[in-house]
Amino acid sequence: MSISCTPAPENKKEYITDIGRILVKEYGKKQYYQPEEVKTAHNKSKWYDGMDFSCWGMSTFSSHADFDQYHQRTSELCDYVEMKAEMLHGLSLSTGSDIFDSADFDIDASWLDFGDIFEGIGGFIGGICDVD
Repeated sequence: MSISCTPAPENKKEYITDIGRILVKEYGKKQYYQPEEVKTAHNKSKWYDGMDFSCWGMSTFSSHADFDQYHQRTSELCDYVEMKAEMLHGLSLSTGSDIFDSADFDIDASWLDFGDIFEGIGGFIGGICDVD
């Protein structure tokens, strides 16, 4: 029996920022994080209140292949491209300071791999957001 994913976090920018900081602190700076690492970060975050929507973080911080493999094992019906697009759309609609401006958020912005969503634009946006 397949299970549908939980709804996305309401404040996507804050969620991505918080999970990203935990990932960097716990696992160092990486291009992609394993889904289990993202789930652990979610469980350590203020967002963990019994509702597990860590797959939304996985769509942002994990590779497409790892995301799909994880969801095959868990029998959850989650679409990487659709979820990543929704999370990144949440970033574009947010206001306030850029999540990449924070010194605490030293992460390779290559996880903003738009290639699966908007062919050809991924490298361009990744280069703009690179904080190295």
